[in-house]
Amino acid sequence: MRKNVNSHPGRVFSDRRWKIPFFVSLLVSITLFTATIFGVYLSPYGRDQLQFDIMSFADSEDSDGYFIESELRESLESTEALREEPPRLAYLISGTKGDSQRMMRTLQAVYHPRNQYILHMDLEAPPKERLNLTISVKNDLTFNEVENVRVMAQSNLVTYKGPTMIACTLQAIALLLKESLNWDWFINLSASDYPLVTQDDLLYVLSNVSRNLNFIEHTQIYGWKLNQRAKPIIIDPGLYLSKKSDIAWTTQRRSLPTSFKLFTGSAWVILTRSFVEYCIWGWDNLPRTILMYYANFISSPEGYFHTVICNTEEFQHTAISHDLHYIAWDTPPKQHPRSLTLKDFSKMINSSAPFARKFHKDDPVLDKIDKELLGRTNRLLEGLGV
Repeated sequence: MRKNVNSHPGRVFSDRRWKIPFFVSLLVSITLFTATIFGVYLSPYGRDQLQFDIMSFADSEDSDGYFIESELRESLESTEALREEPPRLAYLISGTKGDSQRMMRTLQAVYHPRNQYILHMDLEAPPKERLNLTISVKNDLTFNEVENVRVMAQSNLVTYKGPTMIACTLQAIALLLKESLNWDWFINLSASDYPLVTQDDLLYVLSNVSRNLNFIEHTQIYGWKLNQRAKPIIIDPGLYLSKKSDIAWTTQRRSLPTSFKLFTGSAWVILTRSFVEYCIWGWDNLPRTILMYYANFISSPEGYFHTVICNTEEFQHTAISHDLHYIAWDTPPKQHPRSLTLKDFSKMINSSAPFARKFHKDDPVLDKIDKELLGRTNRLLEGLGV
């Protein structure tokens, strides 16, 4: 079986036109982040609001260790050292019934021998499809040689908008922590995600920023939205049934939490190893407390990590409010983003985002991305008959 993967060491630090706009976009994101989100944090922790210049970064003693620019300043000062050892990424690629080919295509598009990969196909997929995915990974010569791709042996029921999705993500993180000691960021993707840059270029950019930064789009839930989303109680049947069904709503409502603030945002995240270790180990019990709270919360994948990181003083200053995805929404926005096509190609490039979603299976725009952005040709997906 032929492979087309980004595994050429000479390309690790290759120049691409997207790097400059990416850094500009990152700085803009940081500006908005510090101007809005930290305004939320200052009052509960008794901090004085500090003025700073995003280009020069304030040298105030109070800002060091709290505001994110101190992290970036240290990162820029140690750029040369970081370039000697590019980061390593750990990917979770998730799918359901009929997604095996798309999962394999996404895997090949984001594959790099430095990284780690774990694939999960939920129980809605028939056993034959899950088996074929496992066989395809095992029969891949590159994956076998590098030994950095795994298929989760346990398939879980995953309910849309339910806590079973978070439970599955945490299990994948635990496996990645157990089996690989050498990675820096965790990235979750679905079968409908696709990269817009090569892994060499992504690793190059990430080698120039602090490895303490978490890319997680987030905002605090206020006002009527707080009552609408936090008071209802839902039950995810995937927690106790063997067949998939929709979440159930109860008639009872609960009070708003007072021991932590609620945040929401994108379900697609790039999280540091240190933060996900904290979520797994939970040495001060906050991650477990919030996980139990979100077991009955609608759309918990869009709130769990966000609420944990924004209520933890050790990590709240590391959160960049951006998911590094290009996602197109209808106007007004609907429940799901619209599917991307060739008409969106220019907008995807101009977004400077390293990932985009969502795509239909084998949409022509994916071939265009492969050819013009990723340099991939002659893509073959064998052994995935379903």
